[in-house]
Amino acid sequence: MAIAEAVKLARPVVISAYPITPQTHIVEDLAKMVADGELNARYIPVESEFSAASAIYGASLTGVRAYTASSSQGLLLMTEVLYNAAGTRLPIVLTGANRTLSAPISILPDHQDTISLRDPGIVQLYCETAQEAHDTHIQAFRIAEDADVLLPTMVCVDGWMLTHTFEPVALCDQEMVDRYLPPYKPVHYANPEKPMTWGFYVDDDLLMEFRYEVHLAMRRALGVVEKAADEFAALFGRHHGGLIQTYRTEDAEVIILAMGSVVGTIKDAVDGLRSEGHKVGVVKVRCYRPFPAQAIYEAVWHAKVLAVLDKNISMGQEGALATDIKAAFYHRQPRPAVVGFVAGLAGREVSLASVERVYRRAQAVADGEEPPLDCLFLDLNQGYLDLKQATKGGEA
Repeated sequence: MAIAEAVKLARPVVISAYPITPQTHIVEDLAKMVADGELNARYIPVESEFSAASAIYGASLTGVRAYTASSSQGLLLMTEVLYNAAGTRLPIVLTGANRTLSAPISILPDHQDTISLRDPGIVQLYCETAQEAHDTHIQAFRIAEDADVLLPTMVCVDGWMLTHTFEPVALCDQEMVDRYLPPYKPVHYANPEKPMTWGFYVDDDLLMEFRYEVHLAMRRALGVVEKAADEFAALFGRHHGGLIQTYRTEDAEVIILAMGSVVGTIKDAVDGLRSEGHKVGVVKVRCYRPFPAQAIYEAVWHAKVLAVLDKNISMGQEGALATDIKAAFYHRQPRPAVVGFVAGLAGREVSLASVERVYRRAQAVADGEEPPLDCLFLDLNQGYLDLKQATKGGEA
């Protein structure tokens, strides 16, 4: 509901929709707004998520503000179109309501779906609360449409944890949103009076140059994301972080990094550990792509250990955020040790006790223990572990 209200306030001209749990309520609410005359937009029910992405691709190409939402396998079905949208510099906005990928099938949340779309040139913003989700969608249109960016922007919200949990949300005022987000004025659009070509065939003499332009736009987006958050805070009085948000990190020896709704639990755990005298803090990585390496380093360089909690995994390696942190810090000094944890897959609860176990393992590294070479799977099912031990790793 909060997301749908934010999208309405942004005044999109075209909305495309295909239902998939847990994002369906967003586009259902928008459909009702259009049907009731609350929102003057063209609402297009389509036959697949591929078609949903294609519809807003075509709409954006004509120079209008366009929006859609999806989850899980639906986001993957959009992949081809989203690569095209980034490559042709179309500032569409979409919601990724995070849900795990098959197989086995599940409708519960983790970040595997949106993390799988980290490479096309899509700005990715991860939200901790429903209030942040509401506010960030308004910022997303501002970021995507900035002349220095002109790229798809995805707002990532944990399914069920945010999409189906009720909490108080302060809705933005239409007049103030109009001040913050003026009508979209496209830089390039399909116009028969000024013919242009998008997505044409190129050989090796131009493809790298196109990729380089998208990469530069993503790097420029770092500043645009910060500016969009700061100006939103100045107007509406709420700041959820720009690229990152820090919490009790100033003197922390161990800092936990994470994305999404789990950050709220980590903050509570940090408060508890602090009350016992432990020097621990948390960094919320709000903008994952483009990756805010410098902002993160400036927030954590003084720590002894970084514990990175990922709700995704690149099979055979580790969580994506942990990999990015290690790569970003490789040539920097001083350089904290990095310990990667994988947790919360398919909605597995990350409790206060879970966060405390993360801290204890990270503190052991701070005290001199060698950091693990492999990622650490947190809170594996004990029955499964007992069975693996009983069968000595063989077939059950």
